[in-house]
Amino acid sequence: MDIVLQPASDVPLYQQIAAQVAAQILRGDLPPETMLPPIRTLARELGISVITVKNAWEELQRQGFLYGHAGRGTFVAPHHPWEMADKRRDIAEDQMRHDLAFYRNLGLTEADVIALVRQEWNQPDN
Repeated sequence: MDIVLQPASDVPLYQQIAAQVAAQILRGDLPPETMLPPIRTLARELGISVITVKNAWEELQRQGFLYGHAGRGTFVAPHHPWEMADKRRDIAEDQMRHDLAFYRNLGLTEADVIALVRQEWNQPDN
């Protein structure tokens, strides 16, 4: 599991963790029933509070990505491919709404935004 935190970001650390783990699940990098590292272990590895990781795990459980077994650990929830496709689309739509509000506030037109998306999509590092 690969998690890169950006402490200077406006996005809280627990949300950064939750978003990155959710993305790994949606891409299939973390298949169903994969056991995740214990909260304390991950907190130590990332150099953050146990509560931050706990909040991320709780958010992912609320969203249906994870489930926990007392004394056994936290696991990726079983899911059907169509469920992941729906979740992927829901997350993308939420992000798009947020991004579009930002672009509208900048005064960009629909054509401007589409041109930016095409430009960035075709960058070699994307």
